[in-house]
Amino acid sequence: MISSIFENLVIAMQGIAANRLRAILTTLGVLIGVASVILLLAVGNGSSQQIQQSINQLGTNFLTISPGSNGFGALAATLGIGGRFAARIGTQSSSQELTMQDVAALENKKQAPDIKSVAPVVNASATCVTGDYSYSPSTFVGTTPAYEQARGYSMAAGQFVSSEDVTTRLPVIDIGQTVSAELFPGQNPIGQTLQCGRTSFQVIGLFNSKGTNGVDNLDSIIVAPITTIQAELSGFGGLSSITIEATSSSTINQAQAEATQVLMQAQDISSLANVDFSIANQASLLSTSTSTSKTFTALLGAVAAISLLVGGIGVMNIMLVTVTERTREIGIRKAVGATRAAVMIQFLTEAIVLSVIGGALGVVAALIGSHFKIDGVKPVIESWSVFMAFGVAVLIGLFFGAYPASRASSLNPIDALRYE
Repeated sequence: MISSIFENLVIAMQGIAANRLRAILTTLGVLIGVASVILLLAVGNGSSQQIQQSINQLGTNFLTISPGSNGFGALAATLGIGGRFAARIGTQSSSQELTMQDVAALENKKQAPDIKSVAPVVNASATCVTGDYSYSPSTFVGTTPAYEQARGYSMAAGQFVSSEDVTTRLPVIDIGQTVSAELFPGQNPIGQTLQCGRTSFQVIGLFNSKGTNGVDNLDSIIVAPITTIQAELSGFGGLSSITIEATSSSTINQAQAEATQVLMQAQDISSLANVDFSIANQASLLSTSTSTSKTFTALLGAVAAISLLVGGIGVMNIMLVTVTERTREIGIRKAVGATRAAVMIQFLTEAIVLSVIGGALGVVAALIGSHFKIDGVKPVIESWSVFMAFGVAVLIGLFFGAYPASRASSLNPIDALRYE
């Protein structure tokens, strides 16, 4: 049995070697198909992980409440979009402002036991100047100390604004890495002074880098005491949003329900149909993003599978040509006693060998390609996709090689020997 398999492999390799160019072109089709499937699935997977990482970078276990029932303001605040844009869409359809009284109500542990902390947020917009440098951060917010943990920020140097800073309206700020690079290139920003609008602020803290969320640069941020921003930049109107941190990721939905009930009571709203605020749930955003990414990945895999199918058709085409060219050889083999099954296995083996070689080279090409970014996305190959693509390539060789092999085995020996 083993000798028979080895003999068929030898004959198959001899047949492939006799037509090197044709064999190369055939395996190239399979190679491209396998590499495409693996790489496109890897791009989809890498894109999904990149999106999930970006969402996780926004903070953990938090909700964002914005005035208005259209939901756009909450989405903007959740994604970290600041400045005039967030302020505009956050209040565009609102007839009921969020206030510090709402914040106090949400901080009531009896009414909202699953809410860990509450941070009021006021968005501002200003160009900051120091020496010869000027820069307008994409996010300029006034808030309280609870904002740091709720939004997942950590300090690279200095400290976050304190409760005392809020109480005394101190003109102090924390800045992101992009702001530091734009205004204090090559310098330590801590202790430096920035002129933002009419006010001089002292830098007391520098955030660790958070990268981008796919919409905005999370490092282009300035955070100041909410009272200072209201007094100097935004005025003492309603809040742009309220950030809530749940006690854990498992209680975020309960925290959302509690926040809804507390605000309805605080704003004297009796029906959910009349709710005039919107709550963005990060868990829901992550779930929606994951579902969308899976659909996107499946679509990429389906598109790549077409190229693998084309490679299989190429295998069948070449094997049909091979059968035609070797008709006399088939006649001789059958005349000296070769069975129909033996002839069929011989040609099936040749088709499978072509697919295996193409599949193996396709895996290698995909592994090499995964080291490069594709449209800004770092492909992340999962082992199952490699085995799946390679296995499908082998099955395609078996499937598309079956007809030519069957055709070869069914030839009449006498007619085959007469073939010119």
